[in-house]
Amino acid sequence: MIAGLILCASLTAVDGDTVKCDGQNMRLLGEGVPFASGIDTPEIGSNAKCLKERKLALIAKGRLKELLAEKGLRVVFSGAVDKTQSHRPLVNIYRANGEEIGKRLLQEGLARMWSPKRRIDWCD
Repeated sequence: MIAGLILCASLTAVDGDTVKCDGQNMRLLGEGVPFASGIDTPEIGSNAKCLKERKLALIAKGRLKELLAEKGLRVVFSGAVDKTQSHRPLVNIYRANGEEIGKRLLQEGLARMWSPKRRIDWCD
C-alpha cells in the first residue's frame, strides 16, 4: 500500500486511538513508526480490564471526538496496516495548526506511548 493523504467525508471516534473514516476503522499512530512505536489508549466497554480503564477510555474517546470535530484535519496513511484481523490502516491525523492528534492525546495524559515489548496496564 502507498502512503498518502486520505479523504474522509465522515470521521468519527471509535475509541481513544481508533477512528472510523467513511465506515472503515483506522488506528492512530501518534507520529509513531508502524510496528515499532505509537500510542495506546484505554480499552472501552467489555475489553476494559477494570472500571478505572473503562472510565479513562470514555474520557479519551470524548476528547478524540472533540478533536475530530475541528475544521481542516488531514488524515495521512502511513502505508501500513495493523496485524489485527481487520487490518486497520495506520494513520496520523493532523490539526490545521500542524499538530498530530495522537501527540495531543499523549500531552493531555489520555494516551501512553506504545511499543511491541511493553504492556500497558491502565488499572494500576
